[in-house]
Amino acid sequence: MASNSSSVDLDHDHNLSENGIDAESKKLPSSKYKGVVPQPNGRWGAQIYEKHQRVWLGTFIEEEEAARVYDTAALRFRGQNAITNFRTSLETDDEDDYMEKIFLSSHSKAEIVDMLRKHTYKHELEQSKQNYACVGIGCYNNSSGFSDLFGSNCFQETPVEFLFEKVLTPSDVGKLNRMVIPKQQAEKHFALSSEIASKGVLLNFEDSTQKVWRLRYCYWSSSQSYVLTKGWSRFVKEKGVKAADTVSFWRSNVGSNSKLFIDCKLQQNGNGLGFEEMQSQVPNIGVVRLFGVNILEDPNNLCCR
Repeated sequence: MASNSSSVDLDHDHNLSENGIDAESKKLPSSKYKGVVPQPNGRWGAQIYEKHQRVWLGTFIEEEEAARVYDTAALRFRGQNAITNFRTSLETDDEDDYMEKIFLSSHSKAEIVDMLRKHTYKHELEQSKQNYACVGIGCYNNSSGFSDLFGSNCFQETPVEFLFEKVLTPSDVGKLNRMVIPKQQAEKHFALSSEIASKGVLLNFEDSTQKVWRLRYCYWSSSQSYVLTKGWSRFVKEKGVKAADTVSFWRSNVGSNSKLFIDCKLQQNGNGLGFEEMQSQVPNIGVVRLFGVNILEDPNNLCCR
């Protein structure tokens, strides 16, 4: 998942023409599965067509694995009635199917392709199940079979656990477009397996307005630091956070399921006082003069003229 762009390009014929695989694969026996092509190295490629152009989904050791990757892409590209190799429709009352349907619909085609190519789809799906899980099928409530993904909170009135907070540094809100998570907190609350640490995962955080922020979380071996990257710069811009502001992280737990939250506290005027607090500390003065002109008078001292 390690990508610094805001979206992943659906680059067509990815890894095909540059490696000469497309021409060579035509000489090999075809696969019995839809969307699967053999590779000269004995592996299997998965592909799907979008507007008559081929989108490469990655290379896999097992033929069946490539077929299942195609199925996932087909469900995102073609919808629930897509023709697949193994997958049945996700239109069931099974909670796992319901959560995967939410996951597919809340990510762009390009994002799903990126996960499939980097072999992180299963991990991110499981992470999403933890972050978005509802009790039962309570959010399955509109005509299309999808909940209003981010319009309602499935964890209303559920206690939240405070995880940690961090005072932002200038580099956290600067041109590096990343926030460093303290190592101790990262390994305690957002542990990454070694297989996906460098590629990272998308973590979904809900703010106080119930808006969900999808932030890429990964480990940078060059600086030996855990960071939030993709999506972080947009959070900084929209929230207006600056150096010395505080960002806090929370989690709600429902049984084995959990959901992540993010909040920020702005340091108003550099002293941490909110607007009302600042007003309460304004001294009661009668008049302020600038260049011989009265620019502020205490309303209590005004009289009718």
